[in-house]
Amino acid sequence: MKFSVKIKYVLDSINKRILRCSVLTGLLLGPLSALAQEAEETVNSGDTAWMLTSSALVLMMTLPGLALFYGGLVRSKNVLSVLMQCLISAGLIGVLWVVVGYSWSFGGEGKFVGNFDHFLLAGITPDSVSGTIPTYVFVMFQGMFAIITPALMLGAFAERMRFGPYMVFIAVWVLVVYAPLAHMVWGGGMISQWGAIDFAGGLVVHMSSGFSALAAAYFLGKRKGYGHEPMIPHNLPLTMVGAALLWVGWFGFNAGSELAADGTAGLAFLTTQTATATAVLVWVFIEWAHRGKPTVLGAATAAVAGLVAITPACASVGPGGSILVGAGAGILCYLAVTVLKPAVGYDDSLDVFGVHGIGGAWGALASGLFIADFAATDAGWGGQVLIQFQSIIFTAVFAVVLTLIILAVMRMLLGDLRVDEESESTGLDLTVHSETAYSLEA
Repeated sequence: MKFSVKIKYVLDSINKRILRCSVLTGLLLGPLSALAQEAEETVNSGDTAWMLTSSALVLMMTLPGLALFYGGLVRSKNVLSVLMQCLISAGLIGVLWVVVGYSWSFGGEGKFVGNFDHFLLAGITPDSVSGTIPTYVFVMFQGMFAIITPALMLGAFAERMRFGPYMVFIAVWVLVVYAPLAHMVWGGGMISQWGAIDFAGGLVVHMSSGFSALAAAYFLGKRKGYGHEPMIPHNLPLTMVGAALLWVGWFGFNAGSELAADGTAGLAFLTTQTATATAVLVWVFIEWAHRGKPTVLGAATAAVAGLVAITPACASVGPGGSILVGAGAGILCYLAVTVLKPAVGYDDSLDVFGVHGIGGAWGALASGLFIADFAATDAGWGGQVLIQFQSIIFTAVFAVVLTLIILAVMRMLLGDLRVDEESESTGLDLTVHSETAYSLEA
């Protein structure tokens, strides 16, 4: 009995010492754990500065980048109408995004679309953090994507859509097409659950706008005189300047999508430059061999095609893969613009489908084909390629069907969406905006 009592005494002593050590450990490591957790939720000034810069760069892609690029491609009588359509996208979608677009894209955990939890950014304060940046900065960065995407579409039906219906169309389209896709890909929805790779918007931005643009071009019909009258770009220097601004701004678009100033952002920066440079070279050499002379218009279009294609893949491929992505964009987009479009006969005024639709689809597929670390994916290489293909098909069908429904309902409610023939002949600058871009007076 005495022995058992002694054993009990020893065990009690050991337990008390363990308890004291546990308390001491908690006192020492508890604050450290709290500090570590707090550090994870603390804003990083370097990341924040980079994301503020990236947001401004993406806005520059629309104004003035896309505005000048498209403005130079249309006829002189319609240049102001294109500039105005880009400008109104920044205004209209800029407000709509804060009111409901962000919440619809990134609120909740729905499979297809978000919710209204963040209506007018409810629940978000200056202290709210997304990763290592303020949530307000994340909201605005994503808002710049929402601004440029519907503006991309206008190039397909430029020179023939009424301004009022255009405003209605892009507002509804952002809520019905863009926001659900953004949620499905980036907001935890269905496509992200598949495991699809779309780092900066090959599906969400470029395929959605490119395929919707094609649907809109068919729905509105061809421009008056298309195929019988020359409809050449009126100011290629403007287009070249616009392409250059798009190229520079795209570094914010792609590298900024990492939401941090780190090695992945550096990779996206490098692959964006490499793929775009490759696309320009490939397009120019093909055009030189095919048509006898390289053109500024071709090179500028090639740059945009390369930028589009590398967008979804910029963080998943290496330098060698980015060259293949750029080369594929140069070949496929050239064929879409010079062979497919004339063969089918659709009037995509500024080749939105040929560049953004085809380029975005190729980039989405290439994200799986040339993935640098396929072992890191749950599906493996073949499975990832299949997931990418599935995502491409879904996005194309989703964008086309919903765009046609939107336009059909608009026609029932608003009447003809096109300007009348006299206005189209005179030009939209004068008939819609009562202004001219160029004056002969001193």
